[in-house]
Amino acid sequence: MTQNPFITLNNNIQMPALGFGVFRSSPEETTGAVSTAIITGYRHIDTAAAYMNEVQVGEAIKASDVARSDIFVTTKMWISDYGYDSGLHAIDRSLRKLDTDYIDLYLLHQPVPTYFDRTIEAYKAAEAALADGRVRAIGVSNFNTQYLENLMAQTDIVPAVNQVEVHPFFTQKPLRDTHAKYGIATQAWSPIGGVNRYGNFTTEAVEDPLTHPTIVQLAEKYSKTPAQVILRWHIQNGICAIPKSVNPGRIAENFNIFDFELTRDEVEAIEALDTGVRGGPDPDSVSPDTYTFKIED
Repeated sequence: MTQNPFITLNNNIQMPALGFGVFRSSPEETTGAVSTAIITGYRHIDTAAAYMNEVQVGEAIKASDVARSDIFVTTKMWISDYGYDSGLHAIDRSLRKLDTDYIDLYLLHQPVPTYFDRTIEAYKAAEAALADGRVRAIGVSNFNTQYLENLMAQTDIVPAVNQVEVHPFFTQKPLRDTHAKYGIATQAWSPIGGVNRYGNFTTEAVEDPLTHPTIVQLAEKYSKTPAQVILRWHIQNGICAIPKSVNPGRIAENFNIFDFELTRDEVEAIEALDTGVRGGPDPDSVSPDTYTFKIED
């Protein structure tokens, strides 16, 4: 495998398996980072209304020499816009900020269990946008098996993607099995465990997978960095990974993972590092009552 493979979604849309994330990238940093990523070879950019940098993502794509049709763009609806009419408005706002005619993948950012009726209506708005061509695929983020099944019981379209925290210390294997059962692609945010370094969402002790001896030894074996080994693990598991960086060297490093391959035993050894400890926020705790900010037009 010498180039970025594609994952075929359940509606036959092709999604590049390695993408580029812009979570926590300031507007001032985002345009340059996305431009660098596109020059490096990334063709999948992941943003969200709540990241407050959709405009800059759109500017970088417009300024590139790569055709819009060759770049896969993901964005997400924030919970303050959940509902049907408000959801449709949120989709149109993202289209306007990204300065594009369509979004390749549109996700609900959180399940919001305390207002799940609004979550359902928001997803129905995404279904409507899919039907009229404003988006090419729809999905969710941070949903567990229960929320996925509740959503599917009340809507028409099985999510194409569920974007969740996945890395060697939080592998989410049972949830990934649920995804396989329903034909939902697993997409990993914080794929190299960055949330364990910058996050303070949990009271449990979290460790950094980049320093684990198993990862370090594999990096030495293949003359790669620990981050490259972890990203390679994702790709070989069929997981779409979206690492974030604003550092040009790291942006290039994260993309340089297609010239080596882990053995099956090595993939399983990394899988065995799972601690079951989430580094990011518990989706059950996310609601408009706890996260009160709203997206400006």
